[in-house]
Amino acid sequence: MENFEQELKNRRTFAIISHPDAGKTTLTEQLLLHGGVIREAGTVKGRGAKKMASSDWMAIEQQRGISVTSSVLQFDYDGKRINILDTPGHEDFSEDTYRTLMAVDSVVMVVDAAKGIEPQTKKLFEIVSKRGIPVFTFFNKIDRDARSPLDLVDELESILGIQAYPMNWPIGSGQILQGIYDLKEKELIPFKNAADHPEVRAEGMDEIELLEDAGNEFDEEAVATGKLTPVFFGSALANFGVTEFLREYLQYAPMPSPVKTVDDQVIEPDSSQFTGFVFKIQANMDPRHRDRIAFVRIVSGAFERGMDVTLERTGKKLRLANVTQFMAEERENVQGAVPGDIIGVYDTGNFQIGDTIFSGKKEVRFPDLPTFTPEFFNKVIAKDVMKQKSYHKGITQLVQEGTIQLYKSWNSNEYILGAVGQLQFEVFKFRMENEYNVEIQFEPIGSKVARWIDPDQVDEKMASSRNLLVKDRYDRPVFLFENQFALNWFKDKYPDVHLEAKM
Repeated sequence: MENFEQELKNRRTFAIISHPDAGKTTLTEQLLLHGGVIREAGTVKGRGAKKMASSDWMAIEQQRGISVTSSVLQFDYDGKRINILDTPGHEDFSEDTYRTLMAVDSVVMVVDAAKGIEPQTKKLFEIVSKRGIPVFTFFNKIDRDARSPLDLVDELESILGIQAYPMNWPIGSGQILQGIYDLKEKELIPFKNAADHPEVRAEGMDEIELLEDAGNEFDEEAVATGKLTPVFFGSALANFGVTEFLREYLQYAPMPSPVKTVDDQVIEPDSSQFTGFVFKIQANMDPRHRDRIAFVRIVSGAFERGMDVTLERTGKKLRLANVTQFMAEERENVQGAVPGDIIGVYDTGNFQIGDTIFSGKKEVRFPDLPTFTPEFFNKVIAKDVMKQKSYHKGITQLVQEGTIQLYKSWNSNEYILGAVGQLQFEVFKFRMENEYNVEIQFEPIGSKVARWIDPDQVDEKMASSRNLLVKDRYDRPVFLFENQFALNWFKDKYPDVHLEAKM
């Protein structure tokens, strides 16, 4: 690829994380507006909404006004090519979010300025923090009554344990919002049609003086290692403070970074060998074509359409001929791409989440992506026995996406689904009916504690009504214990049996 090095330097790939309703999807839309890939912002509020956010493409998301899948959106701005990975807002889908966070180089954390740090934000931040990747904080909704900005910044530091450096500062909030003060340029950016409140301005300037005297020093290296978060205030819905945020983000956010393999090789982005990993699989993004797409994060080398790669898990050679990229609702066949980019590979069933692909003869394998142990389980049955083919196809494809887990009873091969939260079952049922035309019913078997067991140690006599013996989708044996008490009782009775919380 011509200008490979320049293209690489221009890439910025980030995920937006937040607690539900903090305004993540609205901010995503405003960024897409800046990139010129959509013409007007929609809304995901309420069932009657006619315009949906570009990232909320699935029908159930549109009905409920929540994000339950991770979308990939790409746009150009100020000489940079930006890849946004929009993550599920609902905590029942946090496993999908965790995997998405493995595919980004930085994170934008959206916080409701009236509510501060909420539980889901804290959980997601902990994952980001372990990776040491840069975090940029956007306190949203300052055009509504908000908490004191000093309190918000203090809470950010005390709850999340990260140093904060305000890049701008709100003067007032809600009906008395005067604007935001740019701390670098030393100027006030007035909020549109703001009524003048001199006392609010005076108080805001006092706070700014306090920040300048006692606040943290700005340190680019601390930003790059995730130890210091640049903080911005604004309103995504009013498109206020978004431009300033985007400009500063592009200045300090990193280009694509090296990735370690399972054997501790460091794969540099500018390596001539093409490598990438599958972090997401999505079926039926386009209902007209019933397609299935594996999302691949490019780690190194240049992708060129038609190139041959090896699928590390199977050793199988694949030609990457039908590959797409995403510009809001639009998809286009891609001729070339570089590290940091996300490509969608049309998949006929070759890929699994976590797969590594590479060109050439040198084998590469990236670490497995995180999986959660389910807590809720349902038997699943097709209402119409004549639709077995569609039923099995639907279950197979939706399970491969990784948002719900499949088990089979030990002897009868009845299907059991496991999930982190109940919403996953609702989405599964909705998609089976709407995408595969199969009505299903669930028989709850309740909350269970899942533990994998060494196949050589399995004895059917160990099973009982309090610990069901099942197989996972790879036919590995699993016990579903009724509760922690039943698990402890089993451990006492069979002290030599080794149980694993994850496989």
